[in-house]
Amino acid sequence: MKIVWTGTCVLAAVSLVVLSPQLSQASPASNSGAATGDSAGQAEAMQMVPGRAAITHPLDAQKLKAGERFKVKLADTVHLKDGRELPHGTTLLGQVASDVLQPGNTKLALVLNKAELKNGMMIPIKATIVGLFPPEQENSEGYNIVAGNQQPNTWNARQLKIDQIGAMSGVDLHSKISGDNSGVFVSTKKDNVKLSRGSELLLAIAPQSQS
Repeated sequence: MKIVWTGTCVLAAVSLVVLSPQLSQASPASNSGAATGDSAGQAEAMQMVPGRAAITHPLDAQKLKAGERFKVKLADTVHLKDGRELPHGTTLLGQVASDVLQPGNTKLALVLNKAELKNGMMIPIKATIVGLFPPEQENSEGYNIVAGNQQPNTWNARQLKIDQIGAMSGVDLHSKISGDNSGVFVSTKKDNVKLSRGSELLLAIAPQSQS
């Protein structure tokens, strides 16, 4: 499955928004993985770079509560726009957010807002989930695939809103660069949302100013 993004021109101004665990409304798209422009996120997108992370423990909407913490690990080294580096294997810390999208459907809303380096240093970040891919064991040539290396991340600063329909079986992903949450996963069958260990998150990541 491919994610198709569209967007608008990028503004030169730079503005960062303080992250909170509240959710933005995501508008489901009729076509798979469609993304549309959002001028509110253009300046923020200019400060972001692509990254990939592996889910190391299952994230189960029926077992997680709002405010509960979780971790994922970077699959690649990420060079932030402020010059700092998040090495391969860096832990990204997040929390489950409360949600107001599509009442009646099971949802899993996430916020990723800190990077923990191996020396214990914490770096505040803002991360938007721009794609999800389920675990893969091997590629078409039979070589083993390390979790987080399933798909390349081709996100760029013109891609401001993501509606990845069918990100996993029965689950859609909705996110916005300008949103306060990293992304929300919505069941299309009104049952559970579970992100398996070894799934890959495609991310857009920026350093975050501390309030």
